[in-house]
Order: sequence, then structure tokens, then C-alpha cells
Amino acid sequence: MQGIHGGKLPMNTERPAIVWTIAGSDSGGGAGIQADLATIQDLGCHGCSVITTVTAQSSVAVTLVEPVSAAMLMAQLTTLLSDLPPKAIKIGLLADQTQVALLADWIASFKIHYSSVPVIVDPVMVASCGDALAVDNCQDIKSTAKSALDFRPFKGLIELITPNVLELGRLTHSDVSTKAQFAAAAQALSQSLDCSVLAKGGDVSGSTDILDDTHAQTQANVHVSTLDSNGWDFELAEDYLVCHQVRASSELHQNGRFWLASQRVNTRHNHGSGCTLSSAITAVLAQGFVLQDAVVVAKAYVSHGLSAAIGLGQGPGPLARMGWPNDLSRYAKIRLCDGNFISHQLNQHLDIRSDLVATVLSATDQATAQVRIASTLPQYISSHGFKILDADLGVYPVVSDLTMLESLLVAGVKTVQLRIKTDMSEFGESELVGSELEAQIQTAIALGKHFNAQLFINDHWQLAIKYHAFGVHLGQEDLAVTDLAAIQSAGLALGISSHSYFELLLAHQYSPSYIALGHIFPTTTKQMPSAPQGLAKLKHYVALLQDHYPLVAIGGIDLDNLAKVKATGVGNIAVVPAITEAQDPVAAFAELSQAWEQFSLSEELAVKYELVAKHE
Repeated sequence: MQGIHGGKLPMNTERPAIVWTIAGSDSGGGAGIQADLATIQDLGCHGCSVITTVTAQSSVAVTLVEPVSAAMLMAQLTTLLSDLPPKAIKIGLLADQTQVALLADWIASFKIHYSSVPVIVDPVMVASCGDALAVDNCQDIKSTAKSALDFRPFKGLIELITPNVLELGRLTHSDVSTKAQFAAAAQALSQSLDCSVLAKGGDVSGSTDILDDTHAQTQANVHVSTLDSNGWDFELAEDYLVCHQVRASSELHQNGRFWLASQRVNTRHNHGSGCTLSSAITAVLAQGFVLQDAVVVAKAYVSHGLSAAIGLGQGPGPLARMGWPNDLSRYAKIRLCDGNFISHQLNQHLDIRSDLVATVLSATDQATAQVRIASTLPQYISSHGFKILDADLGVYPVVSDLTMLESLLVAGVKTVQLRIKTDMSEFGESELVGSELEAQIQTAIALGKHFNAQLFINDHWQLAIKYHAFGVHLGQEDLAVTDLAAIQSAGLALGISSHSYFELLLAHQYSPSYIALGHIFPTTTKQMPSAPQGLAKLKHYVALLQDHYPLVAIGGIDLDNLAKVKATGVGNIAVVPAITEAQDPVAAFAELSQAWEQFSLSEELAVKYELVAKHE
């Protein structure tokens, strides 16, 4: 068994999450149920199958498609549910409208008792060889391919649908030739089905890539000479994600719209890539990740699988199964498309802190603040990113008052964060604003310089710039309303919080000084929309980013769980209540630091012992 860091791991005794795939069987083994089960197992889950259709197909042809009977379809669902209830369900090939209706009725009943189980639909219509798969009564395959199934019975019952270009056009009865039309159709589909949409644009240029749809490729070839003017970048596989009330996601992203751009993999061996993508999304969801996380991990998984794919038959070969993706270069670049949200957040931000803004910014600056801040996208940040830190931050206290800050600095703390929150009173006024807030931050920065410490100011980036702080720490919601280019120009370090794969990828695009990962355990320091990340997720995040940034785990960390946190491989921890609520904060910091260093030494000795043992 390969671990996420590579190498062998002890046998895992934990039960894997159960994932169902409801789809057609591919006798060639490259797509459908066969691809789904291989993917689900490769990503650490146990796959169960409900077969809707039996196909006679190879890498070059589909010669016969036969749906199972309604009785057999229902028997599979009922039998499985009585013993192996799923954590997530993927629906692939449905042979006809009768199966759509039957399955929609079953899901409606299923959701009464399993409301939190996500259901993902991949509206498969055409095989990678170009033959149609969804047929009514098994009659003329190619003629019935011209009419799409009606998925409206699934409205309000599913979390995500993943159409490619051809499927999106058919489902919305619209022209999707241009990038703008493609995005508009995805939004329309989201509204009509009351779910999130991942519209896959990887086949739009006509080259063999992410999507297994020869018909779509033929259509794209017709327009190949005009695609540049339609907004597509042929070097990229660009997908459009429309989020619809995503559970456990931040307010910033739960209804966001995003372009996800990956480097195009030019290979003809893409058989089953659509099936693989949707089943990978389902497997990641089953392990407790939010929808946006599942999408970006699955895209990276497919990208890696395409790059390593080899041919087996005469036609397109299947994707390679390469395990959980830990190569950062495989992950998509994310571009937020919802400018209205940014404007709303910006106006709210400026209204709440109008006194602070007036203190720090001149009249001219205030007049242009909205335009300047809203335009702070990753491309406006200098390519070298923000200040590079010593990777070993160790124990990183986060405090809220000057007295505790000074006592820690006197005791020798070299990295610390001041987090003064301007909470709203019942009268709508901030408890700490204007001159009082400015005076405290000015004093804190002066203390940090006096003790030669790396002092980060949380949120209040204008004051941090004004008084030349060492660094600024921002949450994800702050990125939309902060002039990051100004922070970089001032030479300040930048730390960014993240609570998911999706958010840490967004943070990575700004090349910050460090990335905070959390919250790992339940915490009372602030209300969070997401559930605690836990140690398993933290280990995945570390495997992806440890070679790129100092990583700081945060949230509920104390002496009792310190060893388990260290075992994930994370190099640094931020602590709040374990120090701020201690009877003696300085002593608490010393105890935590000593324990953290001891775990580091134990880890180092264990590695040395392992190396010695190998050479004996």
C-alpha cells in the first residue's frame, strides 16, 4: 500500500468510505463501471456498482447497448442499501428516459433518510470512439444520439452535474460555441436543475484531451479557425464551475463561479476520462471534502492519469491510475468570475471600517480604493511573490492584546501574530476603531521591531503598511478587499489562511510567505462554516505543499494532540487558546515549544534509525 508521501505504510485498519457508481458496463474495461471502480479504489474508497446498461464495446466501437430491466435496476439499489449504504453516489450512463425517471424517484426517497449524501451526475451520451450510448429501447444508436435525455427529474436531488461541451449544448438547447455562451449555458443549467455544474471545456479545441467525446471534437474542428476570437485558450483545458449552495463551504465560495484552467495534455489515450473525473469527484466527496475540493483534486487526478496513459487496443487507451495527486503542477489555476460578490464584500468592508480607512488613506486614495483593491488578482502580484521566511516557525502564538504580546516577546518568542478583531456592538459600532486601534497596532509593531521578532498583523493591512510591520495575515474573505500589491511593494510578508484544497490553491496563486491550514480540531476562537479538517486532510495538504511553503496548522491544537499533529509532517503550529487561556501564557508557550522540538528530534532520530537499518 502506497502512502500519500510515497513508500509503504502499515496496513490501514480503518474502514474505507463506501461509494456507489450507477452506470453502464464497458466490456473493454476502460470506461463506465470498470473505470469508476478502478478510480474509487485508487483514491482510497470501496466501490459498489449498480449496472444500468450492458454494452458491447472496445476501444474502437460500440456494437450493442442493452439496458437492464427496471426490476433488476431496483433490486440492485435495494439490496445494496440494506447492507452497504453509500457516503456518495455517482450516476453515469442511463440508457433511456425510463431509467432517468425511475432513478429520480428512488433518489427522492433515498434523500429522506440520507439527505447529506452527495449525488453526482455525469450525463454520458457518447463513447470515446464516437458511438452513442444512451438509447431508447435499444433501437438505432446513432439516430437517437441526436436527442438528449431530459435530466429535469433530478432537479433539487443532486449536488453536481458534469456535462462536456456537446452535452451542455444539448441539455440547455443552446449554442455553446463561444466561451461566454459556454459559461451562460452552465449557469442556466445550474438554475434549471437547482445544483452545481462543472462544465468541461477540455475538448473544445478539437484535440484529444480531457473529455471522451469524438462528436464534440468533430464539432470543435468545424470552428477551429474562429475559436481564438471566441475566447478559448487552446493550450489549456478550461472548465467552468458554477457553485450552488455548496454545503460546508465558506460564504465566499458557496455560490461562486470559477474558471479552472489546467495545462492541456495532448494524448489520444483518453478513454473513460469523463467517467474517471466524475467518479474521482465522488470518491473525494465521500471522504468528507467539500465540493470545490473534490473538483480540483479530481481534475488533478485526471491530468496525471492522462499524462501517464498508454494504449491497449487499436483505439484510445484508458487513463493510468496514479493515486492521490500530490504534484502541485497538476492542479488547476482558479479564477473567480463573480465580480458582484467582490463589490459587495468591498463596500461592506469599507462601510464597517470607514473610520480606519479615513485614518490611513488620503482622500485621493479613498476615491480609487474600490478599483485598486478589486483589481488585486494574482497576475498583479510580482512573480517573485512575498517575502520568504525561515521554514521553521515552530510554535506560532496568536494573541489579542498588547500585554500578552509583550510578555511573549520578552520571553524570546520570534514569530507571533496580533489579532485584534473589531467586533460590532449591538448599536452597530465597532468596539475598537480609529485612533485607539491605530495606537495599539503602532505600539505592537514597535515592540516587534525592538525584540527583532516576526510580528504579523491580522487583517489591518493599511496600518501594517503605514507603520512598517514585518507581515500581514489575511483570511480568504480578506483577499477580495485587500490591496495585496501594496503589501508586496511595502516589503511585508504575507500569511494566508485556508480551510480546504480549493482555498489553499487560491492562496498558492499569490505566492505568500506561509499558508495556514485549519481549523484542524474544534475551536471556540471563531465561528467557522466548515467542519474541523482533521488529521487525515492535514496530511494530504502537507503532502501537496510542504516543498513549496512553510505550512502552519491551526485550530484547537494543544499538548494533548501535539504528537498527532506532528505526525502529519506539518512543520509549524499556530496556537491560540492553549496560550491565551493558560494561567501562565509564557510557561504554556515554553512547554508547547519544548514538546514540539522533542517530537522533531524523535522524528529525526527515527529517520536516521531507518536509514541505518537499510544499510545493515
